[in-house]
Amino acid sequence: MRHTKELALIEREMMLLNRHQVLATARTSGSPDSLDRSAYTLLSRIETEGPLTIGQLAEAFGLDTSTVNRQTAAMLRAGLVDRIPDPDGGVARKLRITEEGLRRLHHDRDWSIQGLAKVVDDWTAEELAGFAEVLERFNRDIEKIQGRPWPRD
Repeated sequence: MRHTKELALIEREMMLLNRHQVLATARTSGSPDSLDRSAYTLLSRIETEGPLTIGQLAEAFGLDTSTVNRQTAAMLRAGLVDRIPDPDGGVARKLRITEEGLRRLHHDRDWSIQGLAKVVDDWTAEELAGFAEVLERFNRDIEKIQGRPWPRD
């Protein structure tokens, strides 16, 4: 195996990063409106791609439709999404993010970005851009292997 030492270091740092991300996605901003991790991720995808069916969401995340159905049912009850007829004439109804869903998603995203800003406070713009570029490349390579690209602006 090539670069065994480097890969072991990357694996360790990813594990540690994931630990921090789990803490961040607990949405401990203190707000009762904070989203759970699955709602945050699903809403982010709908915001990026537009209305999606449960099947499309399941395919996008590599999840069983029953899992996505459970997650989206909770989001429907909370008023974060609503069901609409498929604008393209398909049989399945699509889930569209509501104004309340957008408000809460943007609130949590702003909270996450503020926390991230504290961590990288002394980084230069060049360091931030380089880190973002490497993370995007890493994610795109994973998405390519899995066959599930994340839509980017």
